[in-house]
Amino acid sequence: MKRIIKKVAVLGSGVMGSRIACHFANIGVQVLLLDIVPKELTPEEEKKGLTLENKAVRNRLVNGHLQAAINSNPSPLYRKSDASLIKTGNFDDDMKDIATADWTIEVVVENLKIKKLVYDQVEQFRKKGTLITSNTSGIPIHLMLDGRSDDFKKNFCGTHFFNPPRYLKLLEIIPTPETDQEVVDFLMHYGDLYLGKTTVLAKDTPAFIANRVGIYGIMQTLKAMEKVGLSIDEVDKITGPIVGRPKSATFRTLDVVGLDTTVNVANGLYQAGEKDESRDLFKIPGYVQQMVDNKWLGDKTGQGFYKKTKDANGKTEILTLDLDTMEYGPKKKVKFQSLEALKPIDDLKKRIKVFSNQSDKAAQFFNETLFGLFQYVSNRIPEISDELYRIDDALRAGFGWELGPFEYWDAIGAREGVQRMIEAGYEPAPWVEEMLNNGKEAFYIVENGTRRYYDIQTKEYKAIPGAENFIILNNLRGSKVVWKNSGATLTDIGDGILNVEFHTKMNTIGGDVVAGLNKGIEIAEQDFRGMVVGNDAANFSAGANVALIYMYALEQEYDEINFMIKQFQDTMMRMRYSAIPVVGAPHGMTLGGGCELNLHCDHVQASAETYMGLVEFGVGLIPGGGGTKEMTLRASDAYSEGDIEYNELKNAYLTIGMAKVSTSGKEAIDLGYMRKSDGITINSNRLIADAKAHAIMLADAGYTKPVQRTNIKVQGKGGLGMFYTGANAMYTGRYISEHDMKISHKLAWVMCGGDLSAPTEVSEQYLLDLEREAFLSLTGERKTLERIQSILTTGKPLRN
Repeated sequence: MKRIIKKVAVLGSGVMGSRIACHFANIGVQVLLLDIVPKELTPEEEKKGLTLENKAVRNRLVNGHLQAAINSNPSPLYRKSDASLIKTGNFDDDMKDIATADWTIEVVVENLKIKKLVYDQVEQFRKKGTLITSNTSGIPIHLMLDGRSDDFKKNFCGTHFFNPPRYLKLLEIIPTPETDQEVVDFLMHYGDLYLGKTTVLAKDTPAFIANRVGIYGIMQTLKAMEKVGLSIDEVDKITGPIVGRPKSATFRTLDVVGLDTTVNVANGLYQAGEKDESRDLFKIPGYVQQMVDNKWLGDKTGQGFYKKTKDANGKTEILTLDLDTMEYGPKKKVKFQSLEALKPIDDLKKRIKVFSNQSDKAAQFFNETLFGLFQYVSNRIPEISDELYRIDDALRAGFGWELGPFEYWDAIGAREGVQRMIEAGYEPAPWVEEMLNNGKEAFYIVENGTRRYYDIQTKEYKAIPGAENFIILNNLRGSKVVWKNSGATLTDIGDGILNVEFHTKMNTIGGDVVAGLNKGIEIAEQDFRGMVVGNDAANFSAGANVALIYMYALEQEYDEINFMIKQFQDTMMRMRYSAIPVVGAPHGMTLGGGCELNLHCDHVQASAETYMGLVEFGVGLIPGGGGTKEMTLRASDAYSEGDIEYNELKNAYLTIGMAKVSTSGKEAIDLGYMRKSDGITINSNRLIADAKAHAIMLADAGYTKPVQRTNIKVQGKGGLGMFYTGANAMYTGRYISEHDMKISHKLAWVMCGGDLSAPTEVSEQYLLDLEREAFLSLTGERKTLERIQSILTTGKPLRN
């Protein structure tokens, strides 16, 4: 049976339901969002003379929830206009409309009795053969089938989205014994390809995979914290980015999620865990129960493990709970010798091994959490999953870990990890000892560029299913590297396509990266048929190396700055006018020079989560690597007969002048950083593979080296007058500083082509020369240096 999802019905519009609806709208699917009818009027409704029969009243809950989602930050939508794909209604009046849906997702409260009542209605109106799934985090899926028809049963499955659905990549697929295999296969594929999820097949066991292991990890952290004697501030320092976990670490995460939610899941695991050897760990500590009783649940109640308050001067201050006194006090600076030793180590796996071999309290705590985790996950196979990679996938995608439990174990060393955990009082499952006795020394290996996992049933390594759709650069570095320096690596990714990857801090662009790009073009033109610029890091590029610019500017080495900018401009032009197609694969932060690079690619294949922008204004500069030129060129190309040409130019000018950054790939198109012909990949794991496919397509279509442009229309004095007048008015009205006005004038000068008496067609090189001259002049401004210094020291721009 071929399934096409054109319309989805979401039943329940709370935090999860409304945001699931928004994510389907993100990918262009029509959504019907329903909820219950209110039983009482609000005072406002009574004043208006409304009754319970008015449509506005009947749809009040669903409309209120959807609007709250749309207005929330970060947004659940790629662009606000996508909300138009969502139609709202209520269970009483509109449940009949689910007959037009290809997939009905139930997201009502976690109460089996209520879910069954909803399913009674669904059975009346649902079209036979369509999907019906439940988004539950704890109720056993098979219990929902009582009294249901055979068609309902075979098309029913659990689909557990993690909150927020747009940003957290995990989607657990939980079939029942009655679910058709075709339904499972479809959901695994659809979730991956269309919803951008890491789809993990889970068994119908308590809390499934991610929450089962994740909540264990939290409870083990609380136990280790008490055993070693650490504070909340110390634990959050240790369990954050330094070990590959999110910034929110442990206790900040608990505050964001809500302590009551964590307690409910832990209680559920204790009640359902008769056969779980670690069942007692899920008992709630006394201080946690006291916090729940006090309604100190985290962000939702204004205080939890942390409390935001204001000091005597009205400045916001974050206080930390002291678990001994149950009183809040100022956050304390955390310093451990072991953590200091980790700072120079960029490679996370090396960092984990070094940390684990330290001996101070931080390392003792870290090892206690890891060894307990290793024991627990090894014992969960085959209970929650037959394959170990699914557990790692679930924790990475659901909890934002950079490494899954078995990947942490491999980082320490599988055999060494077993020896040390036994010494610490933890026992691995028998299959781990069997694996080691059979000469298998790791849970994962890489063979011929393919990552393989240890399969417990066959006792052999197997390729991870579906991995052939992804290109993981890390897996290719052993055998496919063509050239590299300290800032970039060129990798043969197959089929005649070369990839250029940056690996500087935050992938900032400096001399080594520029050299890598030039070398990439040179090699690709000789031996390949296309080039991709992309990486597997958290961000594509945070922009140019402003620290180097700052150093040269302080020393008044303006010739060096001029050389740097000219070299970057020339590289962008060489990339744009090379003999092979170049495809950019941006994701995450793609700022400044990273944005300029993509502006010069033949095609951009961006991740849906791409935050792209020309942000140079924030440091007192204008885009100097061809970004100002390219936005002017695109404005010129957008002019059409009958249009007021200044409108297109003004939009581009304001986009740069306001340092606008897209909140998604779609918004990057709206801002003009990407063309409508550029592509968006929903699942970032597929990004480089998709970019490669487009490079192949361009090559196969007979790619021809473009000719440099000499017909860019600029407005001259007419445009200058408009922009100068606007900037001066903003300064007079005290909306911008004097330095902002100066930068605005420089930007206008470039985008209008300088002091030309009339609209004129100019070349790209003409605009690049103006751009470089303006950039260089601004690096000599004291205010610019102050802004750069502020960025380097505080991470925030200074308004001066």
